[in-house]
Amino acid sequence: MYADTLLTHLTLPLEPSITSIAIQNGKILELGTDLYHLVGPQTRTLELNGACVLPGFNDAHVHIWKVGQLRTTSLDLRDCDTLEQVYGLVKERLETLPVGTWLLGRGWNEAKLGVNPTRAALDTLSREHPILLTRTCAHIHVVNSLALERAGIVDPNQAPAGGAIRLEEGLLLETAYGLVLRAIPEFTQADYERWILAGCHYLRSLGITSATDPAVDPPLLAAYRALEAGGQLPIRVNVLYIRRPDGGDQTFPLPEKYVSDFLRCDSVKFFADGGLSGATAAVSEPYLNLEPPSTGILRFETEELYQLMLEAHQAGFRIGTHAIGDVALEQVLNIYQRLYQEHPLESYPELRHRIEHFGLATPQQLEQAKAMNLFVVPQPIFLQELGHNFKRYLSQKSLERCYALGSFAAAGLNMAFSTDGPVVKNLNPLSGIQTAVNAVHYGFSTAHQVTLGYALRAYTEVAAAAQGDESNRGRLEPGYWADLVLLERNPFEVPPLELDKIRVLGTWVGGIEGESLRSRVRG
Repeated sequence: MYADTLLTHLTLPLEPSITSIAIQNGKILELGTDLYHLVGPQTRTLELNGACVLPGFNDAHVHIWKVGQLRTTSLDLRDCDTLEQVYGLVKERLETLPVGTWLLGRGWNEAKLGVNPTRAALDTLSREHPILLTRTCAHIHVVNSLALERAGIVDPNQAPAGGAIRLEEGLLLETAYGLVLRAIPEFTQADYERWILAGCHYLRSLGITSATDPAVDPPLLAAYRALEAGGQLPIRVNVLYIRRPDGGDQTFPLPEKYVSDFLRCDSVKFFADGGLSGATAAVSEPYLNLEPPSTGILRFETEELYQLMLEAHQAGFRIGTHAIGDVALEQVLNIYQRLYQEHPLESYPELRHRIEHFGLATPQQLEQAKAMNLFVVPQPIFLQELGHNFKRYLSQKSLERCYALGSFAAAGLNMAFSTDGPVVKNLNPLSGIQTAVNAVHYGFSTAHQVTLGYALRAYTEVAAAAQGDESNRGRLEPGYWADLVLLERNPFEVPPLELDKIRVLGTWVGGIEGESLRSRVRG
């Protein structure tokens, strides 16, 4: 049996005896030192000049199509430090749009700007274009008067359950976003496919070979299915199918389960609360620096959420629930516990649910999550990019447990790392790893950081397990997909604060390398 491809003169962290990897039919055939007995007439042999090889990174929670949308058509406001910059970019974009068309933008952050953008200011920019600017977290939105008119919003009491409208300011919180979303012309499948491909190609350039898109509705799923059927997905994608979209009481039916080499759909998604950086997550202690005082928004009544989850649980769907504040975590953990106790799954004994974010867990909630063997999916890069938001809104006591990755690890949780892009701009897994290893550098405590080895596993092996793919990716072993990332340096030999400076030389998915790999490793 001969290999299709033989990679030689490579470096595996902590495995100095392995210098070659043989690949056949997209999977790892063998690892070792001298594998030339696997070279046949058709074998490609590629000299890697000592490049470090890791399992491909797996971002366990990234909104792929929204990443692509911001890289192609939507206005990106994430670099804005002042309101003047926000309004300047909006004005420039308006000049390119036909009268009456929507301007969509995302990325403003009041902790950087000092204050929120306002309806009145957007009205001065245009009364001929409806404008929707989404906060970086996507839980708060500001619109101008024409957008409110198009959406038929005239009264704060129109806000659906789990949402709020601050009419004079033009602010829509949580589920109220759905009211204006329905007024925007529907995106086409071609739109979604374009954005998915743009997002996937960008993630692949960062060494990401698998990712979970954590809020996929029927039109978006149709686009994923079409791309997968055409063999066009650049990376492997797991979707969390959304059951309840924003802005109403419509519930999407459970999707058809589907698992292929490049697309997995056997998980569902719920939102239990809002975001922490925008002070809408449901918390027990009122946020600081808010007027009027607030403890955030809980999106569901407990019994309603339980019934929705029960349907998915009994059908053998993995459940991933967005829960950040301690109040939301209490609700979701208790529902999960009730599901497992009252409805044990004989047909799905390995089914393990997830909690997305897990931002402000108490010690008791850590124990509860551990007892159920759940997966938790936090975002270490939040500590770097959104730390100033957390420090603005949270007391010191709450900050001590805010994305306390080290405490999560010490409690023995199954922790998969992610970015939640485009909530943050930096989607580089090495930046997330660098933050997780150096949380103290960003003004947090040792309770917020983990070891390098732990962080690498959280971005590879555990992230694969969190989506049900622990037997085929996330590790370098025979029989696993040859999904690899090649780095110019061994992370274990780099100063901790320089981990994000390591250059990605190439990304392989199923034994197929990026177009520029040969010249970059040989140059």
